Amino acid sequence: MALYQLDRPLDLANPALVVAFDSWVDAGAAATTAARRLAEGGEIIATFEADLLYDYRSRRPTLDIVDGHPTSLSWPELVVRRRRFDGRDLLVLSGPEPDYRWQALADDAARLATDLGVAEWISLGSIPAAVPHTRPVNILGTESRPGLLRGDVTPGPAGILRVPSAAVSVLDLAVSRAGTPAVGYYAQIPHYVTGHYPAATLELVSLVGRHLGADIPVHALRDEARLMRERLDAAATADDSTREYVARLEEMVDEARGPSGEDLISEIERFLREQGESGS
Repeated sequence: MALYQLDRPLDLANPALVVAFDSWVDAGAAATTAARRLAEGGEIIATFEADLLYDYRSRRPTLDIVDGHPTSLSWPELVVRRRRFDGRDLLVLSGPEPDYRWQALADDAARLATDLGVAEWISLGSIPAAVPHTRPVNILGTESRPGLLRGDVTPGPAGILRVPSAAVSVLDLAVSRAGTPAVGYYAQIPHYVTGHYPAATLELVSLVGRHLGADIPVHALRDEARLMRERLDAAATADDSTREYVARLEEMVDEARGPSGEDLISEIERFLREQGESGS
């Protein structure tokens, strides 16, 4: 029995499907915010069985209480929305990362891609990294076969990288093995940033537009990114150790030396140590 239900038969035009889940690879909420912007105002065409996918003790429904009266519950949901850009359909699968049945969900994602005639599968993610907010957002790319990535994004990092998998990658592999071309765009987020990071959301949305050859409006995101940049600049300027730390990260990027895991750990440890010393 499938974990999803298609709401109606569809006549789709060369559809691409974008997927992003909150949780493991959604630093700064960049990926899910990008997915939400891409899907904004779109109609729901497929709904997944939330009761079979989520642990409601870890993702509790939200209860609204008005004047002491419980009035409504908002449950976690996983849906596919449809929008059209420049004559082409864009489908967006987004929601909380499922807690259960990842392998069954991956099989159903591959079946859904086939049922809908999806021409390409685009995974979005965002990861913390030793990068400064003063430089353009860097994007790491993955592709199921050479030549699929667009927008000057190259696959990497080079060599073998073994990490705990996110659900989005489990689906990506299943879909590509079933024959649908799949790419992934993963924005690097300055690890010292907390909360939303609009610059990365802007870059991910723009990349999807360039990938599809579609004009996707991003004016509001540009304004949000500019305001966040101003706040981060002000915070860095106000503290000597933070300013020096950001300068070190700038040197790393300007030297075109991709930060390794050891670089990230050493830089974070040094930053925290200096912060502790300045506060003592």
